[in-house]
Amino acid sequence: YLERATTYKDAHMKAKEVTVGLFDYPMLMSADILIQDADIVPVGSDQKQHVEYARDTAQKFNNIFGDTFKLPEPMILESVAIVPGTDGRKMSKSYGNTIPLFGTDEEIKKAVMSIVTDSKTPDEPKDPDTCNIFALHKLFLNKEDLQNLRDRYTKGGLGYKESKDMLVEEIVNMIKPMREKRETYSKDLDKVRQVLVDGKDKMQKIVMNKMKDVR
Repeated sequence: YLERATTYKDAHMKAKEVTVGLFDYPMLMSADILIQDADIVPVGSDQKQHVEYARDTAQKFNNIFGDTFKLPEPMILESVAIVPGTDGRKMSKSYGNTIPLFGTDEEIKKAVMSIVTDSKTPDEPKDPDTCNIFALHKLFLNKEDLQNLRDRYTKGGLGYKESKDMLVEEIVNMIKPMREKRETYSKDLDKVRQVLVDGKDKMQKIVMNKMKDVR
C-alpha cells in the first residue's frame, strides 16, 4: 500500500536509498490529519495523495471498529495548485529551486534573476502560459494587472529582465509586513514560547480525547 506513494516511487525509480522515514511518511501525514478530525485540508495538487491516504486509513479503521474518524477532503486552489521553482520544476527545497521569502532583498533578487527562460529578445512576443516568471506573477498580481502584463507579453516589447525586476518588487512588497512581524517576534522569544505552550495545551486536549475514542 505504501509503495504506491509518489514520493517513494520517485525515489525508487531514481535508485535513491529509501529510508523508513520516507517510506512511512504518508502514514505520518495521515495521523497528523486524522488526529484533529480535519474536515478540509488545503494542499497543492502534488499533496493530494496524502489526503487520499488519510481518507483510506480512516475508512478502513471505521469499517473495522465503527465510526471514529472523519474523512477529510482536499482543498486545492487551482491558481496555486503547483508553484514553479526557479528551474521550472515544482518549487521544492530538495530541488534547490526556491525563492527565500524571508531572505534579504538581495537574496530574493538573486533567486528571481536565476529563473530559467528561453532566448527570446525583449522585442519578440512571448507566451505567458509557458513562462516561469509569469507563472509566479500570478501569485502576486490582481486580475487587471495580470491581464495588462499578459498583453505586454503577447505584443512584444517586454524583456525577461524587466519581468523579473517587476516580480522582485512584487515579492518584496508582499513580504514586507510579514518580515516586520517576524522581526517583532524575534525580539520577544518569551512570547513565542508562550504561543507554543498555549498551542500545545490546546491540541493535547483534542489529541487525548481522540486517542481515547480510538483505543
